[in-house]
Amino acid sequence: MIFAPPQHGKSELVSVRLPAFWLAKNPDLPVILSSYAASLADSKSEQARNLVESEEYQRLFPDIKVNRTSRKVDFWRLLGHKGYMKSAGVGGPITGHGAGLGIIDDPFENWDRAQSQVYRKHVWDWYRTTFRTRIWENGAIVLIMTRWHKGDLAGLILDDQGDEWEVLRLPAIAESQEERDKNNEYLGLPVGEPDPLGRAEGDPLCPTRFSINALLSLKKDVGSMGWSAEYQGVPRATEGNRFREEWFKVINEAPAAVIDRAPMVRYWDNAATQDGGCYTAGVLMSVWEHIIYILDVVHGQWSSENRDKVMLSTAQTDAAAYGNRVEVHFEKEGGSSGVDAATAIIKLLSRYPVYADRVSGSKDVRLMPFEAQAEAGNVRLVARPGTKWVRPYIDEFLEIPNGLYRDQSDATSGAYNLLALRDDNVETGSSPIDGYRG
Repeated sequence: MIFAPPQHGKSELVSVRLPAFWLAKNPDLPVILSSYAASLADSKSEQARNLVESEEYQRLFPDIKVNRTSRKVDFWRLLGHKGYMKSAGVGGPITGHGAGLGIIDDPFENWDRAQSQVYRKHVWDWYRTTFRTRIWENGAIVLIMTRWHKGDLAGLILDDQGDEWEVLRLPAIAESQEERDKNNEYLGLPVGEPDPLGRAEGDPLCPTRFSINALLSLKKDVGSMGWSAEYQGVPRATEGNRFREEWFKVINEAPAAVIDRAPMVRYWDNAATQDGGCYTAGVLMSVWEHIIYILDVVHGQWSSENRDKVMLSTAQTDAAAYGNRVEVHFEKEGGSSGVDAATAIIKLLSRYPVYADRVSGSKDVRLMPFEAQAEAGNVRLVARPGTKWVRPYIDEFLEIPNGLYRDQSDATSGAYNLLALRDDNVETGSSPIDGYRG
């Protein structure tokens, strides 16, 4: 991964010159290039083709030639070899083509696209199910992009498999060692590393193109959030009007007292839509000595049948970890269908303490008690090794009230309000709950 500011030549180096050089050294290993728009990917592919056909290139690599009968801008082949270059936009047609080198050049067109949770999910799904499946065994992937959001494609990949990637972050203005370590730690990157180019603090990345004065002027114009993301490669999550990232403190393990004897609730906010629509979320929470511990979050889009299987397996896992001390609660919908669904879930989980809850008040009102505790610094997220739920969980809260989904926050407020009703460990009240018990 290469993170560099706009207009600093990253696409020229990686999307034009690298494919030409790669094919000279690996003429039987094709290249796939994708970008946010097919027109941009095709333009880079055309430039790479023209480079291979240039007189200078031919002097260096006389045996590498473009097949004159197959030289479209979005698909051109080498003569006498298996290598080719295929270009397409994100979501475009690359099925049927394989590659030894895959290049993704800026999967997001602009800031607005990157702030869209729907579009970020679209890009992530495309990468996992389409682009990644085109890369051959022992192949290589290069992702170059301007960072717009911590949950963009680079952020999601690093959360999932950060130890498998080499990351080159090139800030527009060189940081101090303290700043670099702090930013890298925030991004999940190694700390203690020097500036990649050996620059002194305050040095510009490409002074012949952007002097320090020009960069400082840009910084003033784009604002602190845009500057940090686009020019320094450190995207900060867009915060809504309610929650801030620093309110969520991540720890490696909960105190022994929480594990051994504190009350625990797994609260489910249920949906029943396979691979689309709303999510189902199950939040496992405990409260001990005025501190709220989020121990686990289960989150996904499932049909009602698969959701029930997940709820059952989660109850089994919770019971194995904490005994039969974990109460399972879920929101009971209104009407006869809600009663039938609640009865079915209670029957499914009959081996465990399970309850259906009829809630009152709006989502925002129900969330207020937890919000007060979070602002007071009383929330801890327990991220054990391999934990992957923390980043999506925080991001949902930061996007309130403008985010697309509220399932994890609804499950959180449900769990907290139940614990607050019965426990002296918390210092604020909770929203009323009209309890319905199975």
